[in-house]
Amino acid sequence: MKCRDACGACCIAPSITSPIPGMPDGKPANVPCVQLDQDMRCKIFGQAGRPAFCAGLQPSAEMCGDDRSQAIAWLTRLEALTAPAPRTDAGRLAPK
Repeated sequence: MKCRDACGACCIAPSITSPIPGMPDGKPANVPCVQLDQDMRCKIFGQAGRPAFCAGLQPSAEMCGDDRSQAIAWLTRLEALTAPAPRTDAGRLAPK
């Protein structure tokens, strides 16, 4: 499967904890990567500075769905399911 034109969901929805050129601390979830161009394409695709996370995120029917909104929704759910549990100032897990 190939990336959908003008999508960019995988460059917006997930958080990325490793450095990205122009984003040395990574990026929070639901924030467009600075390497996403106006056509919703990665400007550093295939380059050495591209994070391993990005290279490992491959398009699939499950992730991409039928359109961009489905891809954003799927990735947003995945982000919520895999986010670390919040911690208190003392480093303990916060109560739910």
